[in-house]
Amino acid sequence: MQQEFRIKRVYEKPTADDGYRILVDRLWPRGMSKSAAKVDLWLKDFAPSTELRKWFHSDPSDYDEFVNRYQRELESQQTQIALTVVETMTQPTITLLTAIKDPERSHVPVLKEFLTNLISNR
Repeated sequence: MQQEFRIKRVYEKPTADDGYRILVDRLWPRGMSKSAAKVDLWLKDFAPSTELRKWFHSDPSDYDEFVNRYQRELESQQTQIALTVVETMTQPTITLLTAIKDPERSHVPVLKEFLTNLISNR
């Protein structure tokens, strides 16, 4: 089965075509109840480390360096991520959820690309 990964803010209304909804932030979204979030799985360990997150928030202008550092973190835990992905991906659509205001300039597109490559290479 071919999986499609999508990105969505957790504050957007859940829809039926979201498929399997995975929250990929280290911290739970502010003001969001678990029932309203409709999260199937919370993979906080797939988010950037606390150190990397704080570094990026202190100077968000260096997005390219953030991407490089986050990719290295993902590579270092690739086996764990692969096992989790294979075990949990039962639907063709997986929506990666984040509370970040600008998801396209965050860790989520990097994670989406990483997961897409991981799934296509298995």
